[in-house]
Order: sequence, then C-alpha cells, then structure tokens
Amino acid sequence: MLVAFSVSPLGGESENVGEAVAAAVRVVRESGLPNETTAMFTTVEGEWDEVMAVVKKATDVLLENFPRVGLVLKADIRPGHTGQLTAKVERVERYLSDS
Repeated sequence: MLVAFSVSPLGGESENVGEAVAAAVRVVRESGLPNETTAMFTTVEGEWDEVMAVVKKATDVLLENFPRVGLVLKADIRPGHTGQLTAKVERVERYLSDS
C-alpha cells in the first residue's frame, strides 16, 4: 500500500509551516518504512495498519502544538505488491525512454 499525505497547521500563524512539516516528516522517517518526501506530499509504503499508524502519529505531533491541523491523504491499495514506491516511477520512465 502506498499512502501520499500532507499534514500542516491551519489558521492563525500558518504562513511558515516548514518547521511543523519537518516534525511530521521526522515521524515518517523514524518509522523505518520506505518513504519519499516531495514539495507537496510525503509518500509512505507498507501494510495498512502500519502506514495509517504513521499518518496518525505525524498528525498527532502537529496537534501537540497547533489547535487545528489539515490532513490530505491519497492511497493506492494493492495487496501483494511491495516496492511500488520506486517501481511505479520506473515503469513511467521506461515508457518515456521508449518515445
């Protein structure tokens, strides 16, 4: 399962959210699950319960310091497939190189 998510503070002094986002990303990286962070989302790969636990913990870290947090989540649920964090991109790159 791949989950791409974005979590950040909402309202008030939320113009500079880099430090808060870094705290959430730290949770993901410390989880030991395969992950990738881009400008808009952090993608995590693993089983349903372990990935959702990481998303919850990353959200809870922000809730410790902010009264309101926004969470955007997109999931690719494909039982029996692993390594998709890189494999999906490799397939697209292969098609692009064939052009």
